[in-house]
Amino acid sequence: MASALTIKAMAASAVVAACLAAAPVWAAGESSNPVPTCKKGEVYDQKAKKCVKKTSEALTDEDRTATAYALAKAERYTEALDILDTLKQPRTAEALNYRGYATRKLGRTEEGIGYYKQSVSLAPRYAKVREYLGEAYVIQGKMDQAREQLRVIETICGKGCEEYRDLAEAVEGKGGEGKGGEG
Repeated sequence: MASALTIKAMAASAVVAACLAAAPVWAAGESSNPVPTCKKGEVYDQKAKKCVKKTSEALTDEDRTATAYALAKAERYTEALDILDTLKQPRTAEALNYRGYATRKLGRTEEGIGYYKQSVSLAPRYAKVREYLGEAYVIQGKMDQAREQLRVIETICGKGCEEYRDLAEAVEGKGGEGKGGEG
C-alpha cells in the first residue's frame, strides 16, 4: 500500500515538474520582486540596487527591460518606450511585448498589436504577451481573436494562471481591459 502511494506521489511530482517546464517564467519585471521606478532618464541597476542614468554602460538589457515594464505598469508609457529604445537587443519577446503594452496604453492599439505579434513569433508560449494581445483584440471588438488567445493561454498555463484569469475577465466584459484598467 505504501509503495503504491509513493509511486502515485512520484508520478504527481513528475506531472507538476513537466507542467512547470512547459510554462517558462519571465522574470524581468514580472516577478514577485518588483523593480522600483526611477526618476525620468534613469534605470534601476539590479546589481548595484540603485537608480542610474539610462546611458550607463553598466546597465544590462535585463535592467532596462525590467525598468521599462515597471514604468509602463506605473502608467509612464512614453518613458518606458524611451528606455526600450536604449536596448542593445531590442528584438526579444519580452522587449517587444512591453513595447506593445506601452504603445497600446498610449492609444495606438493597432501598432501595439504589431509588436505583440512579433513577440509571439519569437516565443509562442509566452503567456503574458498572449494576454496583452487578447486585451488589444477586446479593445478592437475582435472577440473571436481574443478568445483564441485565451485558448492558447489555457494550453500554456491553465485556467488558474493570472494571464488566463485577466484575459477571461476582459473577454467577459468586466473591468474594461481585464484588471480594472491595469492590464
